[in-house]
Amino acid sequence: MSGNDREATVRRLLEQPARPVPPEIHAEAVRRGGRMLRRRTLARRLMWLLLFAAAVAFTVWALTARPWVEPPSDTTPPLTGW
Repeated sequence: MSGNDREATVRRLLEQPARPVPPEIHAEAVRRGGRMLRRRTLARRLMWLLLFAAAVAFTVWALTARPWVEPPSDTTPPLTGW
């Protein structure tokens, strides 16, 4: 199918009158769409909660472990120059 044939087919399909949607299909689509939106909202809230919990946990760990401070030496330095 060349470009002109495809374009003519699409134009012919678009120029046809629209068929009405059966009411049961519309109701099912609305129900599924609402459920998808609720799931997406719940997932988004859970992800924000997880991100917040991770940030709090990191902050608490950083304040207690203080990874930026050099740990004390466990051994004495070697004696040189005696």
